[in-house]
Amino acid sequence: MITRIYILFGLLCLAHVETAAQDTLKQLSIEQVMEIVKRNHPVAKQASLLIDKAKADVTIARGGFDPQFKNEHAQKTFDGVDYYNYNRPEITIPTWFGIELSTGIENLNGARTDPQETNGRTSYAGISIPLAKNLLMDKRRAALKSAKIFVGASVTEQRNILNNLLLDAAKAYWYWIQYYRVYNILNEAVIVNEKRAELVKTGYRLGDRPAIDTTEALTQLQSFQVMRENAWMQYQNAGLDLSVYLWSADNQLLTIPQDALPADATRIDAISKDTLPVLENLLDAARKNHPELRLYDFKLDVLEVERKLKFQQLLPSVNFRFNQLAKGYNVWKTSGPLLENNFRYGFYVGIPLRFSEGRGEYKKAKLKITETKLGLDLKRANVELKVKSYFNELMALKNQVVLQERAYSNYLVLQRGEETRFRAGESSLFLVNARENKTLEAIQKLQELRTKYVVTLNALQWAAGLLVP
Repeated sequence: MITRIYILFGLLCLAHVETAAQDTLKQLSIEQVMEIVKRNHPVAKQASLLIDKAKADVTIARGGFDPQFKNEHAQKTFDGVDYYNYNRPEITIPTWFGIELSTGIENLNGARTDPQETNGRTSYAGISIPLAKNLLMDKRRAALKSAKIFVGASVTEQRNILNNLLLDAAKAYWYWIQYYRVYNILNEAVIVNEKRAELVKTGYRLGDRPAIDTTEALTQLQSFQVMRENAWMQYQNAGLDLSVYLWSADNQLLTIPQDALPADATRIDAISKDTLPVLENLLDAARKNHPELRLYDFKLDVLEVERKLKFQQLLPSVNFRFNQLAKGYNVWKTSGPLLENNFRYGFYVGIPLRFSEGRGEYKKAKLKITETKLGLDLKRANVELKVKSYFNELMALKNQVVLQERAYSNYLVLQRGEETRFRAGESSLFLVNARENKTLEAIQKLQELRTKYVVTLNALQWAAGLLVP
């Protein structure tokens, strides 16, 4: 019984959460849409994983600098003779500058050991230093530096992905508003024509109107009813298109209810009073912060690390190793002064006589940098071109909106005048309907232009890389 109560309580809580999530969709603003997309959309979450993966790569690269413990043990017994028994644990500590520190102990005994080895218990502390190749850069440092650069690149890649995603979501939202407003306009037109049709029928019954006027009124009403049904279908489909971008925190796709209302439905009415952004400011922001351009900067940083690494192949290999030795297991207490007693050192020198591989690798690294810089120049030009193109389109659309608002006002005045003449018996219902159709076309065109304006404004911000802070 208790188990059933817990299950029922859990289902009620889940239903409450789902209801709360749906309630947030009852009235949607563009800011809410953007926030939901950034926080919950699967693509946005995948983009955030890029950063975690890059940080994991940094951890992997740091492994090249982890201290290492190793132990070598060997024993040989043959025909009843103990040849040797050898044990050597050692700790090696890599450092950032290519220097390696090491310390260990040895225990060697047996009847037939190598005469170059020291019998008994010994200990040592040593250092290995590259004097030419790998002194300023080596594979471990290059890997770690590149991994750290990729962390910054992953953050920028996330911004780039979100920049594209938010543009698509913004388009879906504004088109949803457009179809919502068109539906309301047509719904009001249907209501007005229903009343007009009733008045015309009454006038016909009273003998004030000819029978043809009833047909004229009914035809206009039916035409608007068909248009309203189509607008309702477009409005619902636009809501479905917008729903694709709306997800809950637990990765569930949210559906916009049919009675949901856009919170910004009237925001686009004041476009004619909007102040256009400054083009030079947009271009300057794009050059500095556009994610696609910043990705080229990170790529060049990685290639510069690679160039420094390849340059090491033009240097000879000169390695110095020194070990301070001691009897017993405590090298710090029993060893004598450096380079006086109980030490071992050595040099290793390797010089390719032609450096063919090194010269080829270094040249290839420099060519990659040149190639990437050319790609950056091309990408910068394309970004600036998009910003200028959308800016020009935005200016043109604002002018069109202003003109269309004036045209709509004029059509509305003509319609009202024709309605006044009709009531005075100086006009026909055909002319009233014709004026009304023109007014309806004008306001629908106005809504279309307003939507294009705000969509283009978002596209301008996208082109400048500013949709994501």
